[in-house]
Amino acid sequence: MLRYLISFDDGWMKISDEELPAVDAATRAVVREAKAAGVWVFGGGILGQQAGIVAPDGTVSNGPWPETKPVIGGFSIIEVASRDDAMQWAAKLASSCRCAQEVREIMFDPES
Repeated sequence: MLRYLISFDDGWMKISDEELPAVDAATRAVVREAKAAGVWVFGGGILGQQAGIVAPDGTVSNGPWPETKPVIGGFSIIEVASRDDAMQWAAKLASSCRCAQEVREIMFDPES
């Protein structure tokens, strides 16, 4: 089985406050479907957009600001048999979230 990261940029989701409950319900329905299908690993929305950056020497600093570079607004990790399967789940998430989704295969790690 292959693992994929499905994510969207924080600026891609353009919904009104009135639309938010419907988008939330639709997205939760897709997550429930993915869990029932046995493909869901983990996911969620990203709370707050200022990151903390930890350098190799352990130094901590406040990290990239949303105005200067794209930031992830939310993500899903799924485990499926093929890239085509990942694209099908991404399409369901794109429809429910009402925004485009980026799909990337996660490198295999035998210890994870």
